Amino acid sequence: MDALAIMVVAFVGYILMYRLYGKFIGQKIFNLSKSATAPSVELEDGVDYVPTKKEVIFGHHFTSIAGTGPIVGPAVAIIWGWVPALIWVFFGSIFMGAVHDFGALIISMRNQGKSIADYTSKYVNSRIRFFFFLIVFLELWIVIAVFGLVIAVVFAMYPASVFPVWCEVAIAVYLGYAIYKKGKSIMAWSIIAVGVMYLTVFIGVYLPFKMPAVAGIPPTGVWTIILLIYAFIASTLPVTTLLQPRDFINSHQLLIAMALLILGVIFSALGGGLEIVAPAVQTTPAEAPPMWPFLFITIACGAISGFHSLVSSGTSSKQVRAETDSLFVGYGSMLMEGALATLVIIAVSAGIGMGYVTKSGETLVGVAAWTTHYSSWAAAAGLGSKVAAFVNGSANMIAATGLPNSVAVVVMGVFVASFAGTTLDTATRIQRYIVAELFGSFGLHKLSGKYAATFIAVFTALLLAFATGAGGKGALKLWPLFGAVNQTLAGLALIIITVYLKNKGGLKWMIAGLPALLMMFMTIWALVLNQTKFGASHNLLLQTVNGVTLALALWITVEGFLTFLRTKADPALAPEYS
Repeated sequence: MDALAIMVVAFVGYILMYRLYGKFIGQKIFNLSKSATAPSVELEDGVDYVPTKKEVIFGHHFTSIAGTGPIVGPAVAIIWGWVPALIWVFFGSIFMGAVHDFGALIISMRNQGKSIADYTSKYVNSRIRFFFFLIVFLELWIVIAVFGLVIAVVFAMYPASVFPVWCEVAIAVYLGYAIYKKGKSIMAWSIIAVGVMYLTVFIGVYLPFKMPAVAGIPPTGVWTIILLIYAFIASTLPVTTLLQPRDFINSHQLLIAMALLILGVIFSALGGGLEIVAPAVQTTPAEAPPMWPFLFITIACGAISGFHSLVSSGTSSKQVRAETDSLFVGYGSMLMEGALATLVIIAVSAGIGMGYVTKSGETLVGVAAWTTHYSSWAAAAGLGSKVAAFVNGSANMIAATGLPNSVAVVVMGVFVASFAGTTLDTATRIQRYIVAELFGSFGLHKLSGKYAATFIAVFTALLLAFATGAGGKGALKLWPLFGAVNQTLAGLALIIITVYLKNKGGLKWMIAGLPALLMMFMTIWALVLNQTKFGASHNLLLQTVNGVTLALALWITVEGFLTFLRTKADPALAPEYS
């Protein structure tokens, strides 16, 4: 099957499944109601709880859950072949990821916008709530520290992206002012804002910026500090000041980037230059862990990701203005992410074969290009390697439309950095909610305030980032754990959704229950293999954190299962708004 056919079949499948399976879940399983009062309306405060049009909140939600997730996962997992990667992305996003995201969103909306960690006590018990908090804090701790580094790495690799990425922040603030203070049209002014942003992209090509070392701190460390300061400021501002307008710009940027990729696939395929050069299946690539279960751990965003439940129940549930909008936001955005992951798979399995420049300056094409970049797991799994495979493969395809390759590289570099920035400050905001909820439950209200909780979120990430030196790369020490921790959280979120649906009676729980079984089996399997690997290498840090995660996962799974067995239909816990 060629790349063009893969894209068409996948996209048609996503559209059909949204209209069929998605609407079935919304109407028949969760009984969405127009009459239910959303938390954004009931608790509106102009800062976190803000009723928002579904098109705007879709932009925030999608850019927050996506980040670089659907890029880096497929860019590594393609080493096992494009067929397993594509199958997992397509079916995982439809039957698992979208159910997970939508379920976490609507349950949070029916619990005053509380986080999934907080409402766990209502459906399981307070002990599990505390354990859930620990896993969520660990995940966000790694995410905040790593995504600051991700943007720093993108800036280092593509210095022409620095100017447009920072200009986008200023453009977004003005857009928010124009829309919310001056009453300007959202659509018209956001289109103008995107146009101005892309003008800065072209300017950035001629104004590349490379951060110098400052006071002995390497460029990546300097950028990490700057970005964490930015995350503190951005995550404490009202969502209408920066978060919503920037994410609305990013939603347009997504559409433009995906349109360019789609046109790139079409033009390249019709020109005869787009051929899949990755193997269909490669079960034993050099140095790689076994495909089972690690394919399901490596590709998270794009198929199913626990981080999404934090966005759904952290920021999005406080902004969706009606229950009936939640399907479009929660289920629809996950399928859009699956579509993006599909394009990424095409870029790293076919686009990279159109031209790949080695470190020595030699240009390779075809199978030679792919096998050189993916010569081993170590070669493919580096942070820069993941980003480069996607950006360069995408730029090769986009260049077939007539856009200069140098400009296409900057466009895709800005795309990656912008989405990573969204994830960075959304994760910081969510971590603030988590810290506030946790300390608030212990009566430590001075530590649960907006600024105190945000400081704790940012400062702990800063400590992790610089734990190994001034380069700001400390979080990479824990990064090998992130996939398993993230997918463990996805499985645990599905357990909560399953128990919630069990309260409603009948067999509705199976929609989430069967995916929960698969995810917990795969993630616990991966955690056990990781524990063995870390023990053999005598890596005490990873062995300890992985062991704690494994113990928590087993404990919560067992308690969740026992709660499921005891649960009987209780409309008070899972109300039917009909």
